[in-house]
Amino acid sequence: MTAPPRVCLVAITKHGSAQAATLARQLPQASLCVAAKFAEATRGLSNPVQAYEGAFKDQIGSLFQAFDQIVFFVSLGAVVRLIAPHLKSKDEDPGVLVVDDAGQFVIPVLSGHVGGANAMAETVAALLGATAVLTTASDVGKTIPVDILGRELGWQVEAPKLNITRVSAAVVNEEPVAVVQEAGSPHWWTRPTPLPPNIHRHTRLEDVDLARYRAVLWITHRPVDDTLWQTLHERLVVYRPPLPAGNDATTEAAA
Repeated sequence: MTAPPRVCLVAITKHGSAQAATLARQLPQASLCVAAKFAEATRGLSNPVQAYEGAFKDQIGSLFQAFDQIVFFVSLGAVVRLIAPHLKSKDEDPGVLVVDDAGQFVIPVLSGHVGGANAMAETVAALLGATAVLTTASDVGKTIPVDILGRELGWQVEAPKLNITRVSAAVVNEEPVAVVQEAGSPHWWTRPTPLPPNIHRHTRLEDVDLARYRAVLWITHRPVDDTLWQTLHERLVVYRPPLPAGNDATTEAAA
């Protein structure tokens, strides 16, 4: 079972601290990091609270190390400057969000997909009665997030990073894309809107005319040989759902 994300709510102003405290009451598992002079806003909370003294920039490194999601009640520009020296990659950085001082808008800033900031933004917005401002193309276009498809179902992505980038571009640019599902739960499309018309579903790779499609998403337990990777150069992303209990990949592929 996946552990819940480690969340920290961060504020440096009086109004921001009050907003963070309001959110903390609805997220009892979250920690808070607030300026010591505004720590009174957190009185009575059961959440862990760190009341810092000194320069706020000195807190960023430890926050990046300790948490999976960081919600800043700080201006967007300030957050960008503060976190810039600590950025590594989207596979390592925590999800970073910004909430304005009035609690009206929630903006994912960093690691929207892999780090979960987009999903967290929608959760925070719902709790605060705010608006989530999503800018990730697949979310705005209500299409497939190639890099995290099936993550909530336990699927693992198998592809070079360049393939994920190229296939993501094909998806959001509305080019023809084949989704070939031979394994795993069929309930991977969770948006309330229909699957976009450029996405075409198939049940066997052998039935797909590969020349028709700019990209292929293959959900399977079968092995992928080098020839197929070469044939679909930078056009293939493979997803590995969990194997059913008592099965192995060899048995599943032969079925």
